[in-house]
Amino acid sequence: MQKRNSVWRRAISVLFMASLLLSACGVSGSGSGSSNETSKTDPSTIANDGPFGKYDPPVEVSFVRDLSDVVENNVLGVLKDETIDNNRWTQLYEQELGIKVKYKWVVKGSPTSDQYLQKINVTLASGDLPDVIPVNATQLKQLADSDQIMDMTELYETYASPMTKEVLLQEGTSAFDAATFDGKLMAIPQLESSIERSMYIWIRTDWLEKLGLAPPKTMADVLAISKAFTENDPDGNGVQDTYGLGVTKDLWGGAMGLEGFMAGYNAYPNIWIEDDSGKLVFGSIQPEVKKALQVLQEMSKNGQIDQEFGIKDGGKVSEQISAGKIGMEYGEQWNSIWPLQLNRDNDPNAQWQAFPIVSESGEAPKVPLKFSTTRFFAVKKDAAYPEAVIKMFNLHLEKNWGKTAEFDKYFAPPEAESVWQLSPVTPYPVMKNVDAFREIDAARKAGDFSKLTGEAKTIQEKLEAYESGSSDGFALWGWERIYGEQGSMGIADQYDKNDQFLQEKFVGAPTPTMVERKTTLEKMQNEVFVKIILGESIDTFDQFVEDWKKLGGDQITQEVNEWYEQAKR
Repeated sequence: MQKRNSVWRRAISVLFMASLLLSACGVSGSGSGSSNETSKTDPSTIANDGPFGKYDPPVEVSFVRDLSDVVENNVLGVLKDETIDNNRWTQLYEQELGIKVKYKWVVKGSPTSDQYLQKINVTLASGDLPDVIPVNATQLKQLADSDQIMDMTELYETYASPMTKEVLLQEGTSAFDAATFDGKLMAIPQLESSIERSMYIWIRTDWLEKLGLAPPKTMADVLAISKAFTENDPDGNGVQDTYGLGVTKDLWGGAMGLEGFMAGYNAYPNIWIEDDSGKLVFGSIQPEVKKALQVLQEMSKNGQIDQEFGIKDGGKVSEQISAGKIGMEYGEQWNSIWPLQLNRDNDPNAQWQAFPIVSESGEAPKVPLKFSTTRFFAVKKDAAYPEAVIKMFNLHLEKNWGKTAEFDKYFAPPEAESVWQLSPVTPYPVMKNVDAFREIDAARKAGDFSKLTGEAKTIQEKLEAYESGSSDGFALWGWERIYGEQGSMGIADQYDKNDQFLQEKFVGAPTPTMVERKTTLEKMQNEVFVKIILGESIDTFDQFVEDWKKLGGDQITQEVNEWYEQAKR
């Protein structure tokens, strides 16, 4: 964990240790923090001190938000008498905290959709901000630089509950580093799980059994399996029409990407890692990537990778998987739900299983984790109740995973499994899925599932539906492949226990040169890598490295290391 010279960083550690000895409501504070802006608070409104203090009478706190298709179709589309403005979460915040949630505007789409980005950018440019502004890293820096938002340092120390402090530090200080400028915490980070982006090798085990092959322990084994899946007619149709490895034109991503393959050669493209001297370097230009590309080129030459992969996106490659033409792919823990369930739907005898990524040497490889936190909740400078958003974080965590949790009401009730998304803030423990697996696995070994609660209980019900063999259970095969005895979450559990995670080191806002050149550099990188895999000289990689440095990479590296030196102080 990096050292910081700011007061709040040291205070977090002290307060967290102290919080283990205190109840959630036992933290005393100054009511509205020390900022001068809080003098605008209505004196008739009284908030009890502490993380769950209630405003009486209630106060209004304004937000803006996206209304993603998941919320619209899977929640609001099936719930009766609940809207985005009036639902179980808005009611809970008012009942428990005295906070009335109001939206200045709501748009359809995700936080990365064009419609949302255009709307939020207009809002930021106009200065007509809501009390709480959900922003990405670039927008946060713009607001901090223009002095439009509040320093949340002391407010966080005072109002964050012990659970909130524990959860937001579950991947170290990275999320706070991303939201800190000049030693001041300028937003509350909504930590996203990098661990959920761990890579696995998904392999058709029915093909392994048919060809008499064992699961891989080294990269040599992976290559042997790929060769056999290509040349030894695993589908039994008498035609050599199958591929050992599925890859998309985008090269990277949660399904059919190459991050896990390259990690087998100690190559970590697209993330910033620390070299032997303690400096940050960009993984994509390291010599280990060249070696991995050379291996992929040989696989492509031998027909183990589709020669048309360079023009096929994930949808097209998933069609090949669905049709039973691909026997192995690298992806995240959810790949059994998509795209592999498609293959299962077409061929009930098809069986896939996740395996740990492996290394060339056979030693346990590092599992690269790209920094995943992209949403930060900033508070406008003249907000009357700046601590309110912190209290909402506290309550969201408490009602889903705390001692008073009502998981079946506020997180995933049977009638609407994404009801948690109705809340404008949605923090969660980043290890929650691994923890659910651990609870289920312990119950499985004990032969007693009666004590399971919350998410673990809900998942176990899905597993039981699958095991029942009913038609409803057929579509839950993907869940069994995640949380069953041979599930991907069991591997995540081992990754964690073996200390295999390699966290990305640069977590700051995009640097000036990144903003200007990153898109161009990424496009150049992927075009070169695709060409090399399809047969262009491997020495093209060396030219790519030179070009990357000249076209902004060296300047970006300097800026990244300047940030890193500050972050370590």
